[in-house]
Amino acid sequence: MSGLGQKPASAVGGTDDDDLKPSQTAGYNPGVAKTMDEYAQLDAEDESLRKWKESLGIVAGAGAAGKPSLKIHSLSLHSPTLSKPIVLDLTNEENLQKFRKEPIVIKEGVEYSVEIAFKVEGGVVSGIKYLQIVKRTGVKVDKLESMIGSYGPSNDLHVKRFVSEESPSGMLARSGSYMARSRVIDDDGTVWADFEWSFKLGKEW
Repeated sequence: MSGLGQKPASAVGGTDDDDLKPSQTAGYNPGVAKTMDEYAQLDAEDESLRKWKESLGIVAGAGAAGKPSLKIHSLSLHSPTLSKPIVLDLTNEENLQKFRKEPIVIKEGVEYSVEIAFKVEGGVVSGIKYLQIVKRTGVKVDKLESMIGSYGPSNDLHVKRFVSEESPSGMLARSGSYMARSRVIDDDGTVWADFEWSFKLGKEW
């Protein structure tokens, strides 16, 4: 899709951009970007590291396939109380507009988790993080920051499920809707996805 989710996206309105800046580790330096071959040759004698790099798709002879890119394909909600996941297809702009305007329903007082599916092409994307803030009537009520990791190019989708949390409950929680803003960013500060989706709480899914 053009814009959000498929390439580095500019900020979208409705929330404070400062809330979506990843936390910084003192003294941490992401270093200079490397080609696939350079990553493959790095500490090549370390067997455990070699296997880890292979799991990322980093193998000797891979070469410089191109400029790294990360594309978000979907965001989904999972819960033991759900018969099947709620999947938000993020591959086109029309869907993104729909998810902002038409809230999905999350059952109150249950454990649920957010999962994203994404694809990496062209090279290694390092230090990928998922950031999410939730606002209700313009007031921030929740924030999630989770490390996804580093991934090399693959023909398959990568899937990351974040720590589960319990949805709010009660009549007050059920009144009105919530706006979530999700961002995927890497070590270099490249924003690969920045989109909004809305939900409301109900007695049932």
